[in-house]
Amino acid sequence: MSRLELHSASRWYGNVVAVNDITMSVGPGVTGLLGPNGAGKSTLIAMMSGFLAPSAGTATLDGVPIWQNTEIYRQIGLVPEREVSFGYLTGRQFVRANASLHQLGDPHAAAERAIGMVELSDAAGRRIGTYSKGMRQRIKIAAALVHDPGVLLLDEPFNGVDPRQRVQLMTVLQRMGAEGRTVLFSSHILEEVEQVARHIEVMVSGRHAASGDFGAIRRLMTDRPDRFVVVSSDDRALAAALMGEPAVRAVALRPAGGVDVEVSDFGAFAVSLPRAARAGGIRLTEVAPTDESLESVFSYLVGP
Repeated sequence: MSRLELHSASRWYGNVVAVNDITMSVGPGVTGLLGPNGAGKSTLIAMMSGFLAPSAGTATLDGVPIWQNTEIYRQIGLVPEREVSFGYLTGRQFVRANASLHQLGDPHAAAERAIGMVELSDAAGRRIGTYSKGMRQRIKIAAALVHDPGVLLLDEPFNGVDPRQRVQLMTVLQRMGAEGRTVLFSSHILEEVEQVARHIEVMVSGRHAASGDFGAIRRLMTDRPDRFVVVSSDDRALAAALMGEPAVRAVALRPAGGVDVEVSDFGAFAVSLPRAARAGGIRLTEVAPTDESLESVFSYLVGP
């Protein structure tokens, strides 16, 4: 069980600050590193994988510094965003070459195991130049897994991948996380992160904007109204009753049934809703937040 940690880590290039004073901890399971293009995600992954030294602060794996520590590199697998440039190699040759670079005892067996993990055994004898985008991404993951690392870092792994291949890649990452590996993947696509990882780290303009379960992050946004949909046995009567509650800012009936409710005080609403329903003889069948999605959290964090 490996844990990556950044402590007050910054990286700058001359006068340009790419990431600024980042403190972050990433443990076993799948974590999404979310942020718009240019937020500093690739720089962060490069520091975590040992390709870049922090200009300030530290990047460690289980408490041991990563930069220029070749022994730690054996515990980390990196899937870069850039395309594989060895299109003349077969998938098997590419993965086996990585096994040899790691000086594994049986490079062939290690390569076959890694290729099987990403379900590319049938195509392993073909040249990478003939692969689809999704297949190229999977062969990169196989190369990163060939030495059986406890940590897997992926930079925008879903870029340019079609829907079917995206599902295949998501399945691979979820399986890696379920095995107890520490998996961190970056993305600027909300749907990707929401489907694969409940835990997120959010980067905005080189800074660490948020960390944790995105539902919990949303609940900490006390300066933004909460929105719910409430379904009941008598939506019109419930809407009328809720309009008189101080914690309720707006109420709207849904054409297909249910009531949209915007509240300024979640705690007060949690008390007043069942009270109003009971007083009116109304049965509540569903109460669900409508803005705890990753999209709502992200829009709030990167908004003006």
